[in-house]
Amino acid sequence: MSDLAAYERDPYLTELDTAVVRAGDDGRPFAVLADTVLYPEGGGQPPDHGSLGAAEVLDVQKRDGEVRHYLSAPVAPGPARVRLDWDRRFDHMQQHTGQHLLTAVAQDRFAWATTAFHLGEEVCDIELATPAIRGAELRALEEAVAAEIRAARPVSAARVKPGDLAGLQVRSRGLPEGFTGDVRLVTIQGVDTNTCGGTHVRSTAELEAVALLGTEGLRGGTRLFFVAGGRARRRLAAHETRNAALRTLLGAPDAGLVPALEGRLEQMRALDRRVRALEEDLAGLVVEALASRPGPVADHHFEGRDAGFLQRAARQLAAAAPHKAVFFTSTLEGQHFFLLTAGEASALDVPARGRELAALLGGRGGGSGRLFQGKASTLEARGAAAALLS
Repeated sequence: MSDLAAYERDPYLTELDTAVVRAGDDGRPFAVLADTVLYPEGGGQPPDHGSLGAAEVLDVQKRDGEVRHYLSAPVAPGPARVRLDWDRRFDHMQQHTGQHLLTAVAQDRFAWATTAFHLGEEVCDIELATPAIRGAELRALEEAVAAEIRAARPVSAARVKPGDLAGLQVRSRGLPEGFTGDVRLVTIQGVDTNTCGGTHVRSTAELEAVALLGTEGLRGGTRLFFVAGGRARRRLAAHETRNAALRTLLGAPDAGLVPALEGRLEQMRALDRRVRALEEDLAGLVVEALASRPGPVADHHFEGRDAGFLQRAARQLAAAAPHKAVFFTSTLEGQHFFLLTAGEASALDVPARGRELAALLGGRGGGSGRLFQGKASTLEARGAAAALLS
């Protein structure tokens, strides 16, 4: 490979005729090329994807002084054409250049230094050395970045000797330990010069927009979430689609969606309280009926009740009929629950019998003292389980 790979010479180049100089497998098949348009992961930027001949390139990494293209299938040494997944690359170029611009403006306008950068699949973030960012500051930062995008400032890259850095106004979090060779600088004209090995757009105009999404506190600083370019447009489109669905469901305009939803949630909370009250009434009726039946065991199956309901009903029954053992089961949304307990006057060994019931029901459970409960894989042997207690 030449001193400068094709992805650095021209980040807009999407395919290249090259050669596989070495093929190997380190747990995944890979190829090393004479030259490549695919960027290897580094500097916070994910690797490019693409194809090498008929094989997909799933990952690109620097390993042992070479760039390895990890493939969907092995390839043989010889001539090959490598193609770039341009949509993925351009998205990364927009996000990475957006980060440079955001970092520069945050530092120069607000004295917030960037301490980390993460380019995620959906959302990006930078960590800023400030304990908090107020809403007005966030809006001012976004507007200042937008002004630089409208200015269509050229973005360029160049390499310099490490000794030349001292005479330049370079923004950098430091070179990697053991770094040797020329230093690559990325410059946004009139705004920023930064050490970086990633791929970037030619002009801030190609960022289209940088949208700041929110913040969270982290390690004494602030993590700021953002999206740039096509991601911002796709995110807005998704919000509009979602809002349209919510307008239909809630019968309210955009400005009224939150109040409408809050009203629905309060209605649901009131209904939940009513359901819990009715469940308590039902548990009382079941307890009353089962307590009056003869025999040492109270046995009942409930449909649509959870484990919490079984516990409440079982406790009431054990208190009302202390001489009885209680065996309850229920089914809710395809899950089966079982519970075994006993009143104070019952001689039943609850833990021992509970383990036997769990085995019969193909389930697992646990407990101690006078309560054993768990989940069953099936209730087909429920009758046999009840008979075990009689």
